[in-house]
Amino acid sequence: MFESLQERLEGAFKTLKGQHKLTELNIAETVKEIRKALVEADVSYKTAKEFTDKVKEAALGQNVLTAVQPGQLMTKVMHDELTQLMGGTAADFNIKGSPAVILIAGLQGSGKTTFTHKLAHFLKTQKYKRPMMVAGDVYRPAAVDQLIVLGEKINVPVYHEKENKNPVQIALNGIAQAKQQGLDLVIIDTAGRLAVDEEMMKEIAAVKAATNPNEILFVVDSMTGQDAVNTAKAFNDLLNFDGVVLTKLDGDTRGGAALTISYTVGKPIKFVSTGEKFDTLDVFHPDRMASRILGMGDIVSFVEKAQQQYDEKKAKELEEKIRKNQFNFNDFLAQLSQIKKMGNVKDLLGMIPGMGKAIKDVDISNDSFKKIEALIYSMTPKERENPELLDGKRKVRIAKGSGNTIQEVNQFLKQFEEMKKMMKSMQKMTSAGRMIKGMPR
Repeated sequence: MFESLQERLEGAFKTLKGQHKLTELNIAETVKEIRKALVEADVSYKTAKEFTDKVKEAALGQNVLTAVQPGQLMTKVMHDELTQLMGGTAADFNIKGSPAVILIAGLQGSGKTTFTHKLAHFLKTQKYKRPMMVAGDVYRPAAVDQLIVLGEKINVPVYHEKENKNPVQIALNGIAQAKQQGLDLVIIDTAGRLAVDEEMMKEIAAVKAATNPNEILFVVDSMTGQDAVNTAKAFNDLLNFDGVVLTKLDGDTRGGAALTISYTVGKPIKFVSTGEKFDTLDVFHPDRMASRILGMGDIVSFVEKAQQQYDEKKAKELEEKIRKNQFNFNDFLAQLSQIKKMGNVKDLLGMIPGMGKAIKDVDISNDSFKKIEALIYSMTPKERENPELLDGKRKVRIAKGSGNTIQEVNQFLKQFEEMKKMMKSMQKMTSAGRMIKGMPR
């Protein structure tokens, strides 16, 4: 995500390397490179020019401290201005009603149906415990079936009328059904088209007028770049939507839409989606995204994702096992499972400050765990509980069962033992820290 833009911005800041202070000349040179980087990222020249003019003005007004290098100061200026460009702060998502109604709009292929079920899952874990999805796409083949399948995965009911081709009536009937069942939220999926056309716009406007939604979200495929911004403007003129959703942000995106859609349309980005699974939806935080674009990581989001998977009871049990040197392969599998639930491993590592650049060219994916899992699953339940049982004969069997060599099995076991030692050492340090903290002063 934004890797190309990161590289270009890093190149722009290199013009300040070796400089002792910010001057009008080196600021102008840096800003010129920043503008080029933004245009290459599919930001319109007009927007890139307006943005870099603000960066230049802010940089010229800075009082440079002797302890702060010009490049560091310019990075801060860029961070502040990028944050404002993308909306400033995370937008509120306050919906009321019994049931509350959310209308989903966008072009065909933007990811509306997938987002609809992600949002249902997200809100189900928040305030709204009993959502319903309405299958309002009456044109795309299998759209209704897709939403039904997705609804089953997250245990959320889907209202549909496969023979009815009137999206307004389907939406109204779905809301009525939700009221009858005492549900507190209705999310209406709607049809998209390959391009903005009059018929589609009239239809989505009619659905809006009939349902009077509390929130209208416009779903944008971030890989479409500047075209997404232009489409958003057309939809906003008609629907006056409340916020934007950027999908496929984990794909080969140059970042232009994410950077400028809020600035151009005047509406906040409320959510970003980075995969197909139902738990890959995040609230959009402009300041955190600015940090990631500038290669500064996003440790806050990383911690939040970790906290979502945190189980205090299991954590205490694990701590006790580590203390007694009883950490085994079943515990290791459980930890791998938690990491995988947090999302794409490379994206997670990229959130850690300084890691993004280090792993840029490294091929890391959740599939990397498959080899380790194959090794462990080739062990007997008794072997997983008792790693010390693994003698030469057992290792040969595990190697054959997992499709690995005996050398690879030995290497994994060595790494496992080293990890156990490190965890034990860290646990001792943590315990010592607690003791010191509790001592009288």
